[in-house]
Amino acid sequence: MSPRAVPPPSASRALIPSALLVERFRADLGRLIDVSRDVLLVAVSGGADSLALLLLAQAVLGERCHAATVDHRLRPGSAAEAAMVAKLCAERGIGHRILTGDLPERVARTANLSARARRLRYRLLAQHAAELGGAVLATGHHGDDQLETLVMRLNRGAGVAGLSGIRRQQAIGEGGRLVRPLLGWRRAELANCVAACGIAAVDDPSNVDDRFDRARLRKLIAGADWLDVERIGVSVAALGDAEEALAWATRRAIGERAVLAPEAATLDPADLPDEIVRRLVTACVAHVGPDGEPTGPGVARLIAALRRGERAMLGDVLADSDSRTAAIPRWHFRRAPPRRSR
Repeated sequence: MSPRAVPPPSASRALIPSALLVERFRADLGRLIDVSRDVLLVAVSGGADSLALLLLAQAVLGERCHAATVDHRLRPGSAAEAAMVAKLCAERGIGHRILTGDLPERVARTANLSARARRLRYRLLAQHAAELGGAVLATGHHGDDQLETLVMRLNRGAGVAGLSGIRRQQAIGEGGRLVRPLLGWRRAELANCVAACGIAAVDDPSNVDDRFDRARLRKLIAGADWLDVERIGVSVAALGDAEEALAWATRRAIGERAVLAPEAATLDPADLPDEIVRRLVTACVAHVGPDGEPTGPGVARLIAALRRGERAMLGDVLADSDSRTAAIPRWHFRRAPPRRSR
């Protein structure tokens, strides 16, 4: 879809967000980066969310705000949308780069098109951030995105990791960092910010296409004014803290209970909490078969079989238990032998 026309104000006459919004954003961004020194690379698609992030970031950081648009070349209008963002950035004196690349190969059944596009996008953005001297990458995820993600993952039976939602910051690439300063903001107020600055954002038709789960959920949430996105965000943050604690415990348990060898692993699961066992088995499977993507239901079935003393497979990983012969049972993981063709 082609972007709407953008008014061509000069950089000196360009409308900017209100002082109240800028100060609110400065406080949110200041919890994640050093606003007096750090360089920020804003990922801008042309939608209202990322454009609002760009406008607010430039107002706070000035020349230390840069932008990049990833053209996945998956839709006919993507090049025009990227060009629109480039033009807008040029008018406002913001350094901008259009990034392109080839989609990663599909390596597992769960690696669908959107997942591969996401991997490409973050790889290209992380590389460009590094080229800018270690800039911090920022994306326009907001409070409504957080709520939609939480509900969708609840509906799929996600555990603590999934319900920890979209994190405010995380590592990315080799030594890079990603921040999301808009998680306390609503979609509507970001759209109003962009419109008030005289900019018409790109409309992604998939956002209102009922063929997509998120689009249908978005319409339901829009009509539920009793939902408190800010308080839900507090709960998600608490789940994120719990996830970090479990990850810390898992790292310690790997050192104490697992032996990782080339293409093989051994695990002592005795007396460990179920959640730690699940995470350790997932780590062993990922170590032995790094090309696979073990899912929650698959790992649960594998653990159930091992507890029964049975041999089982997950992807290209073969696992078995020596519970019938050993005084202290161990679970063993190794690469399954190649299947012989008939």
